[in-house]
Amino acid sequence: MTQLFQLHPQLNTDCIKLGQFELCQLLLMNDNQFPWFILVPKKTGVKEIYQLSKADRLLLTEESNYLAENLALLYKADKLNIAAIGNLVPQLHIHHIVRYQSDKAWPAPVWGKFEAISYTETQLITTIADIKSQLIYLNS
Repeated sequence: MTQLFQLHPQLNTDCIKLGQFELCQLLLMNDNQFPWFILVPKKTGVKEIYQLSKADRLLLTEESNYLAENLALLYKADKLNIAAIGNLVPQLHIHHIVRYQSDKAWPAPVWGKFEAISYTETQLITTIADIKSQLIYLNS
């Protein structure tokens, strides 16, 4: 019996679902201190990129690069931090965090540095509209 894809409970708690690409679900980390997006391949039982099929690894790379390029343009990033850590959440997920030399964590990583500050409703509406207008290949 094939198991249906389910998002890890911690990602469900910490993030807002924005839409889907062909392979990955796109999430927004609910922390307004950093433009922070997460790609999650819709595959069950996958913890590492090498566990994906070759075709899915290529598609993940394409979706990640597409997201990164568009985030850099939309947010005028100084740098993008892209990583698949997964120490606390074993489900494969790839963070895409827009960074600025002026952000409060620079130049250190943002993980575990500060308590998250949730988006206000107005901020969330604006952020979602901005990202959906930038990412033409994102499906609802």
